[in-house]
Amino acid sequence: MEINTTTVNILKNFAAINSNIVIKPGNKLMTISEAKNVLAEATVTETFDKTIGIYDLQEFLSVLSLVDKPRMQFDEKYMNIVGLSGRDTVKYYYADIEMLTSPSKAIEMPEAEVWFTLDESTLSGLKRAAAIFGHDQLSIEPSNNAIKLSVIDPENATANEYSIEANGGYNNEQFKFILNINNLKMISDNYDVKISSKLISEFTNESNTLKYWVALEKSSSYGV
Repeated sequence: MEINTTTVNILKNFAAINSNIVIKPGNKLMTISEAKNVLAEATVTETFDKTIGIYDLQEFLSVLSLVDKPRMQFDEKYMNIVGLSGRDTVKYYYADIEMLTSPSKAIEMPEAEVWFTLDESTLSGLKRAAAIFGHDQLSIEPSNNAIKLSVIDPENATANEYSIEANGGYNNEQFKFILNINNLKMISDNYDVKISSKLISEFTNESNTLKYWVALEKSSSYGV
């Protein structure tokens, strides 16, 4: 089975969420952070026919780069990674999945009270503002039938802030949801975002091939 560039990029992204991964039979890849506050799911073009545990995902990705157009041949305890020419081969052993952190299933998103579109440039701008100011909190509030996204420092009333409006809606004008920007580890893309007062958010990309569920901070508020 040849692994394509898109799938490799997804695995690179997942490595930033968790350093290990369990690949289960089928065409979906899932990972969850050690803190259990970020979960991601991707639908890929490849179909895996067995459960594979990878302890060091970054190392595995580096191994893939050792050969040109890597193809994977799965054995019971290891895989052979073969280059296009067939001259070079890497024998890569699976990890014990009992030693790895993996989600058992995707999250069933509760009914959302807030929703908005987060385009690629807005996501990038929020991350850049957070890096410039040294803030790690993203505030999500109502703003004239739109959604205001603000990079803030809640501990400092006079701290600099960066805000931008996004198209969206809400069921109740009384809310202030807080996300930790460090948990926004999604691949650069355009996302439809849903937020529930049960302190969970869902980010779905335009092609509906990537989903991220990110826990909200307990300082979030909803309703009167």
